Amino acid sequence: MANVLILGAHGKIAQLVETQLLAETDHHLTLFLRNADRLKVTDSKRETVIEGDAADKGELIKALDGIDIVYANLSGKNIEDQAKAVVSAIGRTNVQRLIWISTLGIYDEVPGNFGKWNHQQLDGGYLETYGAAAKVIEESDLDYTIIRPAWLSNKDIVSYETTQKGEPFKGTEVSRKSIADLVVSLINDPSKEIRHSLGVNQPNTDGDKPSFY
Repeated sequence: MANVLILGAHGKIAQLVETQLLAETDHHLTLFLRNADRLKVTDSKRETVIEGDAADKGELIKALDGIDIVYANLSGKNIEDQAKAVVSAIGRTNVQRLIWISTLGIYDEVPGNFGKWNHQQLDGGYLETYGAAAKVIEESDLDYTIIRPAWLSNKDIVSYETTQKGEPFKGTEVSRKSIADLVVSLINDPSKEIRHSLGVNQPNTDGDKPSFY
């Protein structure tokens, strides 16, 4: 049994992770979010809700008490500040394991026309900000895994493959349920994918090239 801190617990993927962990494990979950009223606790014996700001190091340090693994499902224009606060707060504790959700395209790793389209959709500093946040994580001494999902769908399917940093993406979309399943697998085996940055997409099963070009 592990004590897991979920930052950004109201996010769609985070809620899928919560549901899967409650169903398949005996982990205790600490759910951290800005507005606690937005979240309904499913199992009061295994879930603790903390209202706080992920950019506030002091609030994070308090939430980290007794925690074994941190899963960060954060977003927003201040994502780099949140990354700095998370890394700094964890550095004040005995916690070492961090799972961090980012986005595709932060390394210019998406090929072809889809890569160009992705940049057009995520312009205005979005990719740069998320890339800067990922750099904060990578420059820390934490046992991190960065997850870079392709475009997210709500399909009721768990089907995904991964690529490492420096490798091109293989597909254009992935289900939120697949990302949740990957997060759960990393929580259940924290020794996997240490200090790796994973691109995640749904595999192409028809034998054709992915729709990058």
